[in-house]
Amino acid sequence: MVSSPGVTVVALLADPDTPTEIARHLARTLPDRLADKAGRGRRFEVRVVSEPFTAGTEDPPTLMRRITERARTEDWDIVVALTDLPLHSHGRKLVVDLSHEHGLALLSLPTLGGLRLETRTRRAVEEAVLALAAPQTTGTAGHRRSRPLGRFVNRLAPVRPGPVDEEEAADLRYVAAGPRGYLRVLVGMVRANRPWRLVPGLSKALAAALATGAVATVNSTVWSLSEALSTTRLVIATVGSIALMIGWLTVDAHLWYRSTDTSPEERKRAGLYNASTILTLAIGVIACYVGLLAVNVVWALFILNDRVFATTTRTPLHATDYWTLAWFVASVATVGGALGSGLESDEAIRAAAFSKREQERRDMLQDDDDDGDRSDT
Repeated sequence: MVSSPGVTVVALLADPDTPTEIARHLARTLPDRLADKAGRGRRFEVRVVSEPFTAGTEDPPTLMRRITERARTEDWDIVVALTDLPLHSHGRKLVVDLSHEHGLALLSLPTLGGLRLETRTRRAVEEAVLALAAPQTTGTAGHRRSRPLGRFVNRLAPVRPGPVDEEEAADLRYVAAGPRGYLRVLVGMVRANRPWRLVPGLSKALAAALATGAVATVNSTVWSLSEALSTTRLVIATVGSIALMIGWLTVDAHLWYRSTDTSPEERKRAGLYNASTILTLAIGVIACYVGLLAVNVVWALFILNDRVFATTTRTPLHATDYWTLAWFVASVATVGGALGSGLESDEAIRAAAFSKREQERRDMLQDDDDDGDRSDT
């Protein structure tokens, strides 16, 4: 169904948060780009619809049925659905599902990786729309032959066609394969979690770390310890404090995902979710550590007195001592921040560590596991 002669209406059905932001950016240039590539004077109208179409499920066939039902109530010719949830099909990580019969495409953004996400999404959407808008050819056996995706697949080397069941609405599927595909999905999941939000999201932990650093910097015992520590021990203190912070947040806020399903496919999925959690926390905590290090250097430059320092440590105050002290204090302050994170609510930590859709997904899975436990008892 076409809204006006010669105009193809394309709907970008996007989950809230990052998918909606990307869809709105794409909508500014997508009509002209599609018209240039389609040729023959064809025109496109792009509409952005933001709604949580993945709520309550991450099963691709179910999502495709939802999209089909949603499209029936509108005058859309083509629908491209965008989600930042990692989707799986037949044990593989789903990149995109296409239904040429219904003019639908379902795209999972994490499979596009974490770098140049908007550019890669634009290419994928363009290829999907052009494939769905192109007329289908008929094969030798009388079956309709769908147009495969071209440049999009060639640019993403780990992407390859995947199996589709006969009862599914999709007639063409691409999945991420191999170690490179796994790594691309993992990076994409971390990108969707926006690890940089962890720094302002843990305000109480950061306040505890800053207070610990301020007190430690004026402590003469800390001065003596920093003078005695070798570079190797300082590195060990750095790694240990960061690991402690990550472990504390993971355990205290119950971020580690455990599934009651013991199937190999579910174990792989759980491993992927937990790996993305650890990487997200690691990036956020390292960013906090670097910030603490910078603050401590400035504080040390302001507070240290060469005469008092020399009297206490029996060594003169050199320029490198400011750096060594700030480095050691940053590790001590990170441990203090880990303890301070206990003042944060679990909800606040999850909001800082996960995207909105990932929070909802984990809450749904947790509720399902709780219901299963109650039914067993």
